[in-house]
Amino acid sequence: MSTLPLLPDRVPKRHGKFSQKFFKQLYLAQGWQFQGEFPNLAKAVAIVMPHTSNLDGWYGFNFVVAIDLKIHMFAKASLFNTPLKPLLNWLDVIPVKRNASQGLTQQAIHELRSREQIWLGMTPEGTRHNATEFRSGFYRIALGAEVPIVMFALDYAQKIIHCLGAFEATGDYDADLKHILALYRDKISSKHPERLAQPLQKK
Repeated sequence: MSTLPLLPDRVPKRHGKFSQKFFKQLYLAQGWQFQGEFPNLAKAVAIVMPHTSNLDGWYGFNFVVAIDLKIHMFAKASLFNTPLKPLLNWLDVIPVKRNASQGLTQQAIHELRSREQIWLGMTPEGTRHNATEFRSGFYRIALGAEVPIVMFALDYAQKIIHCLGAFEATGDYDADLKHILALYRDKISSKHPERLAQPLQKK
C-alpha cells in the first residue's frame, strides 16, 4: 500500500504544483490513502463507486487534485454563461448541450476521439439513493470511443481509494458488467450503506 501514487507518464496531468501540495496534505490529514496501480493510459473513462453521499465527491476531488490527475467531467453548457465559468474551467468541466441532436453519448465519444489525452470521470449509479440498476452511458462511451474503463472504488471503512485497474469493453454489456461488479464487491464500503446501489449489494 502507498499513501498516494505517482502518475505514469501518459496519464493527463493538471500541472498545478501549489494546489497539488495543498490537497495532498489535506487528503492525508483526513486519514485517507490509496491502493492499487494506475494504468498508463492517455485516454480512459474513469468510473468511481459507490456513490451514496456528497462526501464521495469531496474525497474524490481531494484525491484527484492531490495526485495532479487531470480528469474531465460534463456539465450543461448553460452553466458556462454564469459566474461559475472560471470555477468550471479550473475543474476541467466540459460543456455539453443536453438537447443536441447527437446526444450526450456521442458528444462524449467525440471529445475522447478528438483529444490526444483525456480521462473522463463518471459515476455509473447516477444517484446517491438505492439505484436499482446502473446507467450504461459510461460503457457506451468507452465502447464507442474505443478506450478502456479505469475503475476506482471508495472504501470508507478503511479510508482507501482503490484503483482496480483497466477493463476493455467487449460489446457484451451484461457479461462485462458482471465482471466489473465482481471486482468491486470486495473493495467497497459506502458512507451510507442503506443507500448502496442494488447491483453492488452482496448477495
